Amino acid sequence: MSELMEAVRAGRTAETLRVLTGLPDAERRALLPELKKLRKELRGVPPWKPRSVRILPALHLAGAACHTGAAAAADWLAATDLRWSQAPTECLLRVLEHRDTGWLADVAHRLARRPVSARVPYPLMAGLVHRAGCDVPVTDAYVVGWIRHICGGRDASGVLDGLRSEPHLVPLLSGVFTLTDLREVRWLLADGPRSWQSALAGLAREGSLDRAFLIDACVARLLRGGGPTDHRVFLPLLTGLGLTREEERSRITDWTALARDAVCPVAAHAQAVLTALALDGALTSRQLAEASEGLLFRAEKKLVRAQLVLLGKVLVRDPGAAAELLPVVVKAFGHEDTQVQERALKLVERHAAHLDSVTDLDGAAEQLTPALRTRASALPGVTVASLEVYEEVLPPAPEPERLPPAPETAVELAEEVGALLASAADDVAAFERALDGLVRHAYRDPDALREALAPVVANRWWAAAEDSRWPHLDDLFGSTRHGTLGAREGLDVLLATLHDKVRTATLLHAVRHGPSEHECTHAGLSRVFDARLREVAYRIRTEPLPLLLATPTWSTGLLEPEDLVARLAEYRRLDARICATDFAQALLRVRTEDRTAAEEAARRARALGTREGTRLARRLTAATPGRPPTRRRTKGVRILLEQGELPELLEGFPQEFHRLGMPVSAFTDRWRCDHWDDAIRPHWLAVLPERREPVAVRMLPDLAATAVDDDRGAGVLPLLAESGGEAGEAVHLCVAYGLGARHAEDRMAAVDALLVLAARGQLDTARLGADLGRLVRRGAVKPQRLADSARTAAATGAAATIWSTLRHTLPVVLAGLSTARPDASPVPARGLGDLLAVAADCAERCGAQGELPHLAHIAARKGGSRLATEARRLRAALVSEAMAA
Repeated sequence: MSELMEAVRAGRTAETLRVLTGLPDAERRALLPELKKLRKELRGVPPWKPRSVRILPALHLAGAACHTGAAAAADWLAATDLRWSQAPTECLLRVLEHRDTGWLADVAHRLARRPVSARVPYPLMAGLVHRAGCDVPVTDAYVVGWIRHICGGRDASGVLDGLRSEPHLVPLLSGVFTLTDLREVRWLLADGPRSWQSALAGLAREGSLDRAFLIDACVARLLRGGGPTDHRVFLPLLTGLGLTREEERSRITDWTALARDAVCPVAAHAQAVLTALALDGALTSRQLAEASEGLLFRAEKKLVRAQLVLLGKVLVRDPGAAAELLPVVVKAFGHEDTQVQERALKLVERHAAHLDSVTDLDGAAEQLTPALRTRASALPGVTVASLEVYEEVLPPAPEPERLPPAPETAVELAEEVGALLASAADDVAAFERALDGLVRHAYRDPDALREALAPVVANRWWAAAEDSRWPHLDDLFGSTRHGTLGAREGLDVLLATLHDKVRTATLLHAVRHGPSEHECTHAGLSRVFDARLREVAYRIRTEPLPLLLATPTWSTGLLEPEDLVARLAEYRRLDARICATDFAQALLRVRTEDRTAAEEAARRARALGTREGTRLARRLTAATPGRPPTRRRTKGVRILLEQGELPELLEGFPQEFHRLGMPVSAFTDRWRCDHWDDAIRPHWLAVLPERREPVAVRMLPDLAATAVDDDRGAGVLPLLAESGGEAGEAVHLCVAYGLGARHAEDRMAAVDALLVLAARGQLDTARLGADLGRLVRRGAVKPQRLADSARTAAATGAAATIWSTLRHTLPVVLAGLSTARPDASPVPARGLGDLLAVAADCAERCGAQGELPHLAHIAARKGGSRLATEARRLRAALVSEAMAA
């Protein structure tokens, strides 16, 4: 062993440096094979182990010195497996100092082109640049490293001194303004008196840094945009520079673009600059019109209203500007906020003498609300068409799709299984079809199935059983200590069983003992899903099944009775033993609401003369189960449901299914629940596809968490609406929570569910509205979120449905604001104005009429708050329609 390798293996970095210093390039290259061999050895040792910690710095140093090519040296220096314990930067620079400047510059630029996540040390890159005397590489990795070097652990004076002494300050600052992603350094660039923004402003004041360069770079970056919070870095710098009026005037085009398209804080700043310029007379009417055109259609109402105020001031001061400005004001008639519409109309009314400059005023006026449209018709030369009779247009209810047969060939099946494993596996139809296909092909030709599945299995984490990372596959697949199976885990268990990765005794133990999990509301549903998969896996190993009985006929999970009878007949023909949990799941899925088809299928089932046929006949001819016994309970701000025993789900079913029929408590500890994967929820709906209420009761705490705890998980709501059975108290509460969910995607799913229920004639608007009122009153649902959901639903053509719902919501909520009810619990007024605005829109659109409890008291409030304004508007709409009637 050479002297160098002895030093490296002993982890003596200083001695490694000494030996390398005198070695010529040829001898260094000759040592590379041994160094690479040692590196390969260490890849099998965790980097935190003492051996790795000791050897890696010396190995890192030696490999960098022995690679004579710039590309290979850069690859070694930035290697992921050597990143944990690198050689000291000073040692690396010393061992490379004999290289020519071109080589050093090449290595420096190659390192700088690495991604930021490579964590190449900035002192190493900067040291190479300094020794090479080359241009500084303005890349994300280099600039981020420089920012950490300048700002990390320094006070304001330290940052200022570091910037002042930087020889490449201008190009590096240019790199800061063009950084692709600021997440790595945003915390270092925070605003404040001791920040880098203050330091840059100080350099600009003393003349060390070109002020125009900083202003132009800030404005250009704000125009470019970026992450949602990037403005927190650059906007404080721009404001800290304190632009003069002349500097602001020279950038009018930029302010206009920022006011139109930038994020709200930046747009507000640009609007403030433009406002000051306009009031100083520095903006022409055309420039103000261009800026206003973009601003008046922003979603931020504060910005829109401020712009209308500015336009009013300019028109008062310069009536001649009306020809340019009024056409822009009229465009605000189409704004979704009625207060904006009213402000714009008032402005037009005030300057009606100049309306001859406005084209298509009639068409613009038709976008106003009915009450404002009546006012607009009084303007000179304006003719507004009469309102058409409202007609509710609901999206068509989705129709369930019939499942195609299982794939005929093992190759087709393998493709579908691979696609499922690569996805969330939340498609019930695709999962059940693949599951049935695995069972059928394992029965017909297991060897051909294993051969077809080889490419799929090769990518599974458990495929190499000898891998030391997974020494106990039995424990992972068969142990009941790890909770119930999800869809992908279930497929993995079946595939591992097919490939003999799990012992038969382990599979049997899982079947007999079931999962060990904390009690939660989902336990009944999850154990049914788990028990069926585990017994199917056991039967694949010991007594393969010819087919699955419970494979649904429809995408909702429903199973047609004639299909189940035909499958039982096939089992009788083959003299095959039925899988108990599969048959039990089939009984829960079989469709019974069509009594004629059920009676005919029951007759054929009895004719089979088997125990299962008789059991199916009893199921098909049994009386329709009564409504599940439930009662409401409150838990903090939540309203939850408790469900009593369901005897029809206890008698005649396997032990694993009994939890479905047991009482459900509202006070089970949700935080000890193991079912955090949303992908399993569609499969739970398919457990009881004709009785969604018991499923909804069990999922209600999860849906409540989307509104109360800002969790995700309302994506299942459209499937709940498409499912079968009564849409009762639990279903409506689930939808109510979804309409108030924190995330827009969840609220959209709740809107879809509401529309599906309405299209199917299953939506009880009085129940849903009253539930929403109680949830808003308790603080579980925020009015702003509910208003957003209601507005979205109404925009699809469901204004009457939304009004019918909100007319039961608002009295409950407004009662908490009425001084006539001193005993009422208080309700925060924030967001109620938005909710009233949506209600007024819907009432005006669909011609609603009648009194709304507590509305008159709110409408009688003095002042121009949004709450009082929209209350007066809603009351006027209801009264005017009633008078017209």
